[in-house]
Amino acid sequence: MAQDDVLTPQDVKDLAPLYEDVVLALKQVYDPEIPVNVYDLGLIYELHIDKEHAVYIKMTFTAPNCPMADYVLDEVKKSVENTPGVTRCEIELVWEPAWDTSLLSDEARVALGWDPEF
Repeated sequence: MAQDDVLTPQDVKDLAPLYEDVVLALKQVYDPEIPVNVYDLGLIYELHIDKEHAVYIKMTFTAPNCPMADYVLDEVKKSVENTPGVTRCEIELVWEPAWDTSLLSDEARVALGWDPEF
């Protein structure tokens, strides 16, 4: 990583509203088979925004053979790139670490009818 790529504390402060907007955009994308958005499902492993407002996402799926993977990836990319201020979005699909239910947010657990304490 080049020195120019390192975010200063001021950069982080300036990018915070955009970061929140990107998270909101991710929460608009739902897994077609599970009534929970990809963010609360815990499918987003990393989310970075650089100084040029390019977004980098590392994400996974609940299973490697997800029949709707291409659709969900397209929807994530479209939703993020349509966020005002974002210049582009790059998504890396990963399988390690494997997704499991411990990654569900409390909101996802409630939506699925699970006790959020477990």
